[in-house]
Amino acid sequence: MIAGSMVALVTPMTLSGEIDWAALTDLVDWHIQQGTEAIVAVGTTGESATLNVKEHCQVIGKIVEQVAGRIAVIAGTGANSTREAIELTRAAQSVKADACLLVTPYYNKPTQEGLFLHHKAIAEAVDIPQILYNVPGRTACDMNDDTVDRLADIANIVGIKDATGDLERAASLIERCADRIAIYSGDDATAVELMLLGGKGDISVTANVAPKRIAEMCAAALAGNAQLARQLNEQLMPLHTALFLESNPIPVKWMLSEMGKMGQGIRLPLTVLSQQYHAELDAVMTQLSLK
Repeated sequence: MIAGSMVALVTPMTLSGEIDWAALTDLVDWHIQQGTEAIVAVGTTGESATLNVKEHCQVIGKIVEQVAGRIAVIAGTGANSTREAIELTRAAQSVKADACLLVTPYYNKPTQEGLFLHHKAIAEAVDIPQILYNVPGRTACDMNDDTVDRLADIANIVGIKDATGDLERAASLIERCADRIAIYSGDDATAVELMLLGGKGDISVTANVAPKRIAEMCAAALAGNAQLARQLNEQLMPLHTALFLESNPIPVKWMLSEMGKMGQGIRLPLTVLSQQYHAELDAVMTQLSLK
């Protein structure tokens, strides 16, 4: 089972919007050195919505190649078209990703039965381990617990990333489904509490800029050391908040550029961090000794 700190990795780009392959390989190596236990390639934070299908598959392949089996690679292969999601998932399997992360179909607002059949179809078409991803704040589509419960019976659906931030709901999911699938947090601010309830890790935005600290926080929570896990999380709370002052991944890419890990490149319709937030993010970085 994949567990612990899993970074939802950014996709570095040049100012002209081209993928910066050298920066990407350096980020992968840095995360492994810092204790990250899995890399999510081309998720929301990786700008999946602005990469074309060829680029999407190339980034997954490059990350798998660079990781070289040292940690797990989870490929983001969700789409609001079931056929496209199957195509991306097959591509991830072909380059030997360890698992796939499939966001609920966005914009077209399927029914719960549609969600069930969508994920069932992908699982039946591609026999790679698959992790569901529920983030209604970005997709306008909420997969309810009954649907997750049904999907948990499918053998190669092995987990869910719960990015609702609703701990009561997470507790219910763990009670109902944890014997069949892993429940992961997709919300850094509440990840410790979800893990202390029985969740298996944090698919994290914050880990992009503080990988060692998130790895230590996850390790403490998974070991049941609530006091240490909460202490580490409290230290990171200003960072969790700052990284969502504008739409993700705008703030995290700006921070990484300030840390010298990559340039400021980002693709339209996303833009570089607004000047009004620079001082606030810079203060958080100074507070946490990130630069």
